[in-house]
Amino acid sequence: MFETLKALNADPILGLMAEFRNDPREQKIDLGVGIYRDQKGNTPIMKSVAEAERKRIETEITKAYIGPAGSESFNLLTRELTLGEDHPAIKDNRLASVQTPGGCGALRVGAELIKRTNPTCTIWVSEPTWANHIPLLGNTGLKIREYPYYSPKNQSLRRKEMLDVLQKVPANDIVLLHGCCHNPCGVDLGLEDWKEIADLAEKQGFIPFVDLAYQGLGLGLAEDAAGLRFLAAQTSEMIIATSYSKNFGLYRERVGALQIIAENAQTAQITQAQLGSTVRGIYSMPPAHGAAIVELILGDTTLYKSWDTELSAMRNRINNLRESLSNHLSKETDQDFTFIKKQRGMFSFLGINETEINELKKDFGVYMVDSSRINVAGINDSNLEHFIESLARVIKS
Repeated sequence: MFETLKALNADPILGLMAEFRNDPREQKIDLGVGIYRDQKGNTPIMKSVAEAERKRIETEITKAYIGPAGSESFNLLTRELTLGEDHPAIKDNRLASVQTPGGCGALRVGAELIKRTNPTCTIWVSEPTWANHIPLLGNTGLKIREYPYYSPKNQSLRRKEMLDVLQKVPANDIVLLHGCCHNPCGVDLGLEDWKEIADLAEKQGFIPFVDLAYQGLGLGLAEDAAGLRFLAAQTSEMIIATSYSKNFGLYRERVGALQIIAENAQTAQITQAQLGSTVRGIYSMPPAHGAAIVELILGDTTLYKSWDTELSAMRNRINNLRESLSNHLSKETDQDFTFIKKQRGMFSFLGINETEINELKKDFGVYMVDSSRINVAGINDSNLEHFIESLARVIKS
């Protein structure tokens, strides 16, 4: 049977990781992998996470299953972090929620639920979008289409083109939106854009599906969710996928959540049962450990304050790096890189071509994916000068 399988091309990011590991040069920089790195190039365990984990180990009394929906307390705390404690959807009991294996699990469960309710609908994704959005959503059999989003020429949002397409999206189709810190381009929607999209969703009848994977790494926890919260207050139905990989540094623990805002409390109750059934048919139960850590931190005033302080330091480091890169690159290359400091989160497109990308890798040990997307957090004091000099030489050559 298995001899019928065809060989696959290597995943571009995983392949780049392997190349980087096998590069014997001491002076090399990995800007491809999409995880947070600190000043020393590490992805450390946050102190608040370590403390919560210690408490978890000391107090845990069972390893029994936690059920398809996961921890009820985790789901409630997730709602409050995402939407705010006083959001109308929470007050009106219009939410159904499940704990998932990472943001990827949330996206896939969401897609499977969409397929149950409307198998002929289309999911509209931004161009560009995170590469794994397409297989996670499209492998359910749902149709995927793109709407304009990022202009490589201007390094900015294609606002008019985006809205022109969205105003033609049919009723009951799904529009996937990045909540903040757009991956891969770093160009976020402004609050006015969210308002326009809310108006179009109400007028056209399409359903927003927001992927909130980086809350707290752009402008702040509340600020990064402001557009999503406005949209959720204006629309009768909405889907939200959240991830705790980045803002808690729990990458390998796979912690996420899916929230469905329904039109009324009765529909939300039915949706909750359908979510449980969907989960049961995919992975049956979510893992408990990572979500328990998040639950402890969000539910404890002291731990929450410690986590918020650490998250703020991560965010400030990224934003300071953007400022530094923007200034240095604009000065040393005679090109305008000021767009970098206007963007949010860990990612930006440099806008250089594939030949220049390959030259950076071959001659200077600077690794990035072929799209020129870089992880800003991969820069630190020890490699900043090498990166600036290398890119300047490649651009000017």
